[in-house]
Amino acid sequence: MSGHSKWSTIKRKKGANDAKRGKLFTKLIKEITVAASIGGQDVEANPRLRAAVQNARGMNMPKDTIQRAINKADRDSSSFQELTFEGMLPNGIGVFVDCLTDNRNRTISNVRSIFNKRGGNLGTNGSLGFMFERKGIISLAAEELDPEEFELELIDAGVEEIELEDGVFMITTPMEEFHNVQKKLEEMGLEPDSSELQRIPNDTVDLPLEQAVQIMKIVEEFEDDDDVQAVSHNLNVTDEVSDAME
Repeated sequence: MSGHSKWSTIKRKKGANDAKRGKLFTKLIKEITVAASIGGQDVEANPRLRAAVQNARGMNMPKDTIQRAINKADRDSSSFQELTFEGMLPNGIGVFVDCLTDNRNRTISNVRSIFNKRGGNLGTNGSLGFMFERKGIISLAAEELDPEEFELELIDAGVEEIELEDGVFMITTPMEEFHNVQKKLEEMGLEPDSSELQRIPNDTVDLPLEQAVQIMKIVEEFEDDDDVQAVSHNLNVTDEVSDAME
């Protein structure tokens, strides 16, 4: 599968304006707090928390903000519930919407409203499972690393694919090997810019530029909701599409 969709997601996060960055910080803080509540506040012993903290650092979140989010785990995270929605957008684009919410009814209403207003169809849980596969996606600045030596170091840890673009390694792992690769990078003294489990489409769909931009605007509408943590889709986001969204 082309790396365009994964790479475009990273670039869009990196290039977020101040308003978008504020929303990303809010979502990252929520994920850190929930991860600390579920798996404990020890970053080294909690893989989900470790990934959340790495993502926060990759977005240049201050250390004291990260620590406050961890400390909130005991008092603020018990009311959060994880919800996942899946459905179809126009032109045959499948989409998953992952949420963390303290108000189930509000989130269901908001997500359903976007599907309805934008010509989509909200499906039942499991209806799009065949279209996506959960994989670990890690981005890491290449700096002075030798690509061949770096790849050899990671092969035994369970890496599926390594791509190098614009000075950044994009590392793909099977879901079950995700934490092994994280640990290997730590042993090598390397800290990723981002590290997360994503829903990767088995096949992507190419659309004309205008239709692709319309889909990405719907994706952004989902992402703008405070309860939405991640949106996954099977549109092939080319550089042309990414440029049109800037």
